[in-house]
Amino acid sequence: MTQLPGLLDTEAIRKDFPILDRQVHDGRKLVYLDNAATSQKPRQVLDALGEYYERYNANVHRGVHVLAEEATALYEGARDKVAEFVNAPSRDEVIFTKNASESLNLVANMLGWADEPYRVDHETEIVITEMEHHSNIVPWQLLAQRTGAKLKWFGLTDDGRLDLSNIDEVITEKTKIVSFVLVSNILGTVNPVEAIVRRAQEVGALVCVDASQAAPHMPLDVQALQADFVAFTGHKMCGPTGIGVLWGRQELLEDLPPFLGGGEMIETVSMSSSTYAPAPHKFEAGTPPIAQAVGLGAAIDYLSAIGMDKVLAHEHAITEYAVKRLTEVPDLRIIGPATAEDRGAAISFTLGDIHPHDVGQVLDEQGIAVRVGHHCARPVCLRYGIPATTRASFYLYSTPAEIDALVDGLEHVRNFFG
Repeated sequence: MTQLPGLLDTEAIRKDFPILDRQVHDGRKLVYLDNAATSQKPRQVLDALGEYYERYNANVHRGVHVLAEEATALYEGARDKVAEFVNAPSRDEVIFTKNASESLNLVANMLGWADEPYRVDHETEIVITEMEHHSNIVPWQLLAQRTGAKLKWFGLTDDGRLDLSNIDEVITEKTKIVSFVLVSNILGTVNPVEAIVRRAQEVGALVCVDASQAAPHMPLDVQALQADFVAFTGHKMCGPTGIGVLWGRQELLEDLPPFLGGGEMIETVSMSSSTYAPAPHKFEAGTPPIAQAVGLGAAIDYLSAIGMDKVLAHEHAITEYAVKRLTEVPDLRIIGPATAEDRGAAISFTLGDIHPHDVGQVLDEQGIAVRVGHHCARPVCLRYGIPATTRASFYLYSTPAEIDALVDGLEHVRNFFG
């Protein structure tokens, strides 16, 4: 068995994830390498969800009976855990959404409806990057179409990094918002937050960071980022689907208008007008994802007990090993940084002239789960002149043996297609 420095005790960790014991396709051991799409869930999270529904299920905030009070305590307790996990100055800066996409749409719509000095209109500019997930492209396109704002973006270098050579021309005095991904879901690139934030602050622009591929894999400190908004999702970090987070600076959340209207987000309602509750409730209309928040809280407990610094070290070792092994495969081309430095635990590649969908299908027949396609980042594929990629992505339970299985599987793919 390959031994690498910095690895977690994956044998013990994998016992917490029942699905990793599955066999597929006539008894083949499951090799799960699709963690950038969604992570698997430990028993601790599954048990927390079951216990909530079995013992505490009720709507939150409005009831005075014991179940409602217990459910409220669990839901708001999850908010406390998120705030601590990202080092938020206040728990009231943590907004629960259904996923990171909704979090990013929330920011875009708030700015579209805001008063000065935050309002995005036809005289202002929005800046994104060419490596964004569609969830951090389409909301800004919609906002630009609706307001007449100009949409601009940073391009990519040949090795899969942001081209910041023209940063002063892209981020200007007209820029209202700069929204970019911390870690690319397709390239694995870890972006230089400090340089982008510094330029945005020079011109008075707000900064939104998509941390969907960062929060599960490394320590995340919203204060150190110095961003104004940070979005991430629960299902990629051992939590359930249906729960996302938007962190925002409190003074901004107080000034910006709500996106959704309904119950719970109000202070008073009459037939002629309404006033709104303070943040975060101003942005959480209707019945929230209660059980999902409880599950996310359990996931944070699980990850925090292991230590995010140790998760990062483990994934760096696995990614370094994967880059080394994949570069040994004939005709394989890594799309993005070709070393493990300054990259996350997702590696996209092409294999000669074999279409990625064919690669993924043959790998699946061997029990190896990868992702194929554009990965909701089609502009990246267009930039590098490729139809799609195959992506292998790792997590705290990934092992060197699974990397070896992937490399053996790719050799089988090459042989299958001659």
